[in-house]
Amino acid sequence: MSGSLVLPPTVDRTVLYGALEPQVRALIEEGPDMVAAMSNAAAALHEAFGWHWVGFYRVIGDALVLGPFQGPVACTRIASGKGVCGTAWATGVIQVVPDVERYPGHIACSALSRSEIVVPLRDRTGRIAGVLDIDSVHLNDFDAADALALERLMTPMTQWF
Repeated sequence: MSGSLVLPPTVDRTVLYGALEPQVRALIEEGPDMVAAMSNAAAALHEAFGWHWVGFYRVIGDALVLGPFQGPVACTRIASGKGVCGTAWATGVIQVVPDVERYPGHIACSALSRSEIVVPLRDRTGRIAGVLDIDSVHLNDFDAADALALERLMTPMTQWF
């Protein structure tokens, strides 16, 4: 894909998701491999929204293992049920955390992260095969609209698991 999507900061986030959706879907669907798809999807989301950290963790054995990401150095392995990512994996439910400091058991990979959203990613059989993790430096930066839009954006990722 060429170019990046840049809209003024005053644009409603739902408008930005809508404008970004064709680009992200094309980046995921064009192949030929999962690492490339995750890398480009993380880069597109990071660039479009300017979030602190955007990346993927894949289920490998008994842990979530760090995959492609954009942002500062991250935690490498996360156990099921631990932290926000591990909870999303264990429950299969999108986690929206307005203030990570108030989240019991939060794993602080970066002291700058203030809020977080984690979207479980399913394989073709419906099993959780990974998560999309996004951190913001702002409190309460994510809501149900973000959860819905990100879940929709990540639907094509099932082809890689």
